[in-house]
Amino acid sequence: MTASAHTAHLAQLNLATLRHALDDPRVAPFVEMLAPLNTAADVAPGFVWRLVEEGAVDATGLRPAGEDVIVTLSVWETPEALWDFAYRSGHLEAMRRRREWFERHVEAHLVLWWVPAGHRPSVGEALERLADLRAHGPSPRAFTFASSFTAAEAAQHLQAVPPARPEQATESARTTPTGDPASV
Repeated sequence: MTASAHTAHLAQLNLATLRHALDDPRVAPFVEMLAPLNTAADVAPGFVWRLVEEGAVDATGLRPAGEDVIVTLSVWETPEALWDFAYRSGHLEAMRRRREWFERHVEAHLVLWWVPAGHRPSVGEALERLADLRAHGPSPRAFTFASSFTAAEAAQHLQAVPPARPEQATESARTTPTGDPASV
């Protein structure tokens, strides 16, 4: 975790639907990449935090979006820091091979949003943001790399528009189809 002078950080949630169970030999190459990739993320410039299951080294045992869906939830200082890790590091190899291990997604599986520095988003909060993106498209509240917003735009938007009711959004987010990882 790095110290940060930023007042807002970028949170990201990514869902990935497994083709086979994590203990299936066909998924073994992905499982073997997990520890090195998580270690690389932990020391990457701009990394702040990632969700880890209690008593584990990663979050692959958590299944809040379905039994065959793994989640990645992390916080980064900037979009550039997350982009550099996801697409300009050893993580890119996992991205290139994702179709071997994960189903093709048919709707949004990755969501980005701004959080106050020091805030650790819950899985429920993250699923609500993904539901917002799916229901309303990109906005300063929930967006993607392709349609991003600044922290200032998000703060202005959130002052003007109250958040959706979490129980509705979470229910919608739990009915996720397939996904592929943007971050492990």
